[in-house]
Amino acid sequence: MEIKIRPYQIEDTQAILEIINYNILNSTALYDYKPRSLVNQVAIFNDKLEKGFPIIVSTENGVVVGFGYYSEFRFREAYKFTVEHSVYAHPNHIGKGIGKLLLEELINLAKAQNLHTMIGVIDAENQSSIDFHKKFGFEIVGTIKDSGFKFNRWLHSVFMQKML
Repeated sequence: MEIKIRPYQIEDTQAILEIINYNILNSTALYDYKPRSLVNQVAIFNDKLEKGFPIIVSTENGVVVGFGYYSEFRFREAYKFTVEHSVYAHPNHIGKGIGKLLLEELINLAKAQNLHTMIGVIDAENQSSIDFHKKFGFEIVGTIKDSGFKFNRWLHSVFMQKML
């Protein structure tokens, strides 16, 4: 079974939403508390696309099994060459190399857009994601302690950076 990467289509949103909402409810990968609605997620993605940022999906046998994107890191003009990315795989498809393919493609897309640096913000408890990013040349550049509160505990955000 081959994993393929392609641009996002609006028809992918429901499958992506299942991945997002799973992570909202079961992990600290997203600091949201409540599941997102389809309408809300479409609006979030439309905003990214209108700003010229890519959203990509990974498929296996035509089924969406992961997604990734990047968008502005901060909203001041001087940050226009810095982007923050997100990569997620469906929980039943972890370990198949989906994240690797998605992140490789996002890095290539960012370089093609003449961006300068990518930022990943990762919960400090997610050591596997930190290790994953290190394999792609991301370095830990800081930790913001007690920056999030979820599941009745304080969480720390690890900032990782890759110069493009």
